Amino acid sequence: MERYTEPKYRTVLEAKENELKDLREKSVDSAWKPAYHIHPQYGLMNDPNGLAFFNGEFHVFYQWYPFSAMHGMKHWAHVKSTDLVNWERLPAALVPVEDYESHGAYSGASLEVDGKLYLYYTGNIKYSAEERSANQCLAIMDQEGNIQKYENNPVIEGVPDGYTGHVRDPKVFEKNGNYYMFLGAQRKDLTGAIIVYESDNAIDWSFKGELDLQIDFPESVYMLECPDYFELNGKDVLIFSPQGLNADGHNYYNLYNVIYTIGKLDLESLKYEVEHCQELEKGFDFYAPQTFEGKNKERLLFSWAGMGEIDYPSDKEDWAHCLSIPRELNLVDGKLVQRPSDLLKQLRVKSDSSKVTIEAESKNIDEGIEQHELEFIFELGEANKYGIELFSSEKEGLVLEFDRGSQTVSLNRKKFNSAFGGEYGFVRSSELKIGRHVKVQVFVDHSIAEIFVNDGEAVFTARVFPEEKSNGLKLFSDGKVNCSYTKHELKQGITR
Repeated sequence: MERYTEPKYRTVLEAKENELKDLREKSVDSAWKPAYHIHPQYGLMNDPNGLAFFNGEFHVFYQWYPFSAMHGMKHWAHVKSTDLVNWERLPAALVPVEDYESHGAYSGASLEVDGKLYLYYTGNIKYSAEERSANQCLAIMDQEGNIQKYENNPVIEGVPDGYTGHVRDPKVFEKNGNYYMFLGAQRKDLTGAIIVYESDNAIDWSFKGELDLQIDFPESVYMLECPDYFELNGKDVLIFSPQGLNADGHNYYNLYNVIYTIGKLDLESLKYEVEHCQELEKGFDFYAPQTFEGKNKERLLFSWAGMGEIDYPSDKEDWAHCLSIPRELNLVDGKLVQRPSDLLKQLRVKSDSSKVTIEAESKNIDEGIEQHELEFIFELGEANKYGIELFSSEKEGLVLEFDRGSQTVSLNRKKFNSAFGGEYGFVRSSELKIGRHVKVQVFVDHSIAEIFVNDGEAVFTARVFPEEKSNGLKLFSDGKVNCSYTKHELKQGITR
């Protein structure tokens, strides 16, 4: 069958003279470019891929379309670090030049096998704007960092009977001496599923069946993307992204959402007994998270700090999106919590602490907050509603508000001249046990804020695109509240 053609399906190898140089120069001085978040120098990034601590270094790959802020021919870009803080940009790891990946090297994961890093990914094939197929492919990185595509790709050709061409995002792991691959999939009846392959050598794969998630999804869920599986504290944890969930209470207000489940996985029967299931993150810009084992066997996570099919203000500069900071995962009281990796403390170059009392008012307490980590401890008096305004100015601000009456926390990003994504709402919220003390940790980086409440009880990721003077920090309250806060100035971690 003839392959589909469109101008956006060209690789970085087909760049015109000075095209990439001109793209970088267009955005290198952007006030919105992050300083320590992984981001593209130009073009669009999305899902993190192939995350690994391998041969003494952290490796992060990510989906990348070089030529504009649109979803075109996806490559795997590559950065590495020895400390999870200072990132070195490397040449593109996967450029889709083969027939089995004719329309992009789509997302996937990695696994260390016999001293090499196996990079599994989906080779996207399109026959028309609507008709597609998918191959599962392998590339291998050696100890010197050289990457070669497997000579007998694809390792899985096409999709099994009963499924559409929407089969992608391999997550491969070893258990009980065997290798398993989870794939996000769509059934022929346009409902979502996770399917499973198995192998005894991590190269030759056979279809095992469909994972019985024992979750009653609504009929609106048409695809399960980006499965991620791991064991933590004796429990099996499965994270994935059901597309088509409808908003419900405080949950699922983004175009696409992410859930996690804790339970017990039986790979022989392909049953997964779910003990707990909930939305993983409460922010606006969090998708396609992937986890991996860190240097000290801790479970780390990166996510795409973006959302598909939404126009972002940086699009006009021909670059889009970034990744979250690395987060460490733990189980606390039967729930999965995310906290900033302790390694991020290496970013700190200067710290200042202060205390302030607010009484039924708002107060500007700092300015120049563009590239910082902030820590707050609120000690409540009679205040019922209180909070923090980030990126604050007379006209703009990202508002985090605590409500003791409803026992909720909310984040509002409407108050920006470049507000975007309004069709999905400008407010996100979460239930929260608000006692006498509330702890907040925030990472601010020019056009992104990542907010951790009560050590990860609630987490919000928000992209915002403020005006130049919108860099203040404000506290507000409807009654007396005491606040201790520390401001850490952070250094540059990756080149623009």
